[in-house]
Amino acid sequence: MITAQNTNVNEIHKEIETSWNEQLEFLKELIRYKSLSGDERPIQQYIAHYLQNQLHMHVDRFQPDIESIAKHPGFSPVEWDYENSDVVVGSHYGSEGENNALIFQGHTDVVSAEPVSLWNTDPYEPTEKDGRLYGRGAADMKAGLAAMVFAYRAIQKAGYQPKSNVMLQFVPDEERTGNGALAALEAGYTGKAALIPEPFGLKAAYAQVGSMWFRVRYDTVRSTQDGHVQCNAIEKGQVIIDALKQFVRHLNGQVTHPAFKDQEEPIEMNIGKFHSGDFESNEPVVGTIEGRIGLVPGETVKERKESMRAFLREALQSDDWFCDHLPHIEFYGFHAEPTESDDQSQLFQALDHAHEEVIGGQPKRRTLPSTTDARFFQLYYDSDAICYGPEGGNFHEIDEWVDLESVKQVTKVYANLLSSWCGLEKISEATAEEVDVSK
Repeated sequence: MITAQNTNVNEIHKEIETSWNEQLEFLKELIRYKSLSGDERPIQQYIAHYLQNQLHMHVDRFQPDIESIAKHPGFSPVEWDYENSDVVVGSHYGSEGENNALIFQGHTDVVSAEPVSLWNTDPYEPTEKDGRLYGRGAADMKAGLAAMVFAYRAIQKAGYQPKSNVMLQFVPDEERTGNGALAALEAGYTGKAALIPEPFGLKAAYAQVGSMWFRVRYDTVRSTQDGHVQCNAIEKGQVIIDALKQFVRHLNGQVTHPAFKDQEEPIEMNIGKFHSGDFESNEPVVGTIEGRIGLVPGETVKERKESMRAFLREALQSDDWFCDHLPHIEFYGFHAEPTESDDQSQLFQALDHAHEEVIGGQPKRRTLPSTTDARFFQLYYDSDAICYGPEGGNFHEIDEWVDLESVKQVTKVYANLLSSWCGLEKISEATAEEVDVSK
């Protein structure tokens, strides 16, 4: 098992405590950026500047190139561009190179805070209350971003540097596709292992579902010899939604994967958008339903598409309208495959030890009902990856929050993991002048 030297750890933890207010202000500044998916450039510019001028890392900032990743099996088809979405990678090149290269990777995009009027505070003006910090992205996942930055910073300020290469990656569009992470890896920014600071309560995730976005289009107009007949598209939309709910119940009844079989509903579906109608006194005749559905390890996105089409075709045969007017189903955005990790791997053992040094005991394991960018490392780049981050709540909901004490604890765990996994060496006087650790 890889372990960190206690003397180093104590010095580094002291720096984390000393710099806590700076870390908190850094986190608050991240939250103030309204970094919705597709509009990440301003926050990425801020982060790139910080990495270069405060951490003195080698920084690369670039847009995901859709053409270069479109044929990759992990690519998710998009109906948007990445003109305002950058990838930022800060790199430290250690004396031992790629020997135990470690990546900390997090996403900077957030979901909409609407309806903002229902929040107790401004979602983009972070607010502290009772040990929690409220704001959109506070937990998912800007607290984790701050933790990985200040874990590295504490090591540096304590007078050390990792022996192996370290990358801090900040990626866009995780909430819609994960193509930002794919672009970073396809650009060659890979490593032996990766940690993603998802806010799952200081638990180590070893399995996660896949995710797929779908769109159902339909109309409720039928041509006849005398003209046409029609029915209300909003009312008929409920028929489709009921059929989708039946489909999810059917899928959950078939789950046998050991990591998920004890969960009542491991496969979740969300109806995220429903559009129909344009005038109060007109009967709507066109509808669009958009949503997300999961899949567990052992299933594939291709299989889910086929089974979804077949199930809806069969389920709607009993409806007097849809029996000969089937809706059109298409798929866009998330095409994320599910994954499972070996939770006894070297990386998990190193995290277990780092957690034990800070928290006491080993972190609990958990499975995820959502997908994360960890899948790219595991499925396509032969890298171990763990999701582990602070405690928080109301992700993608009103009044999102993160527990601040857990953020500090996670920062220390990250520092321990980085120290033990990569190894540390004292910064030489020449390097110290270049890095200027007094800042």
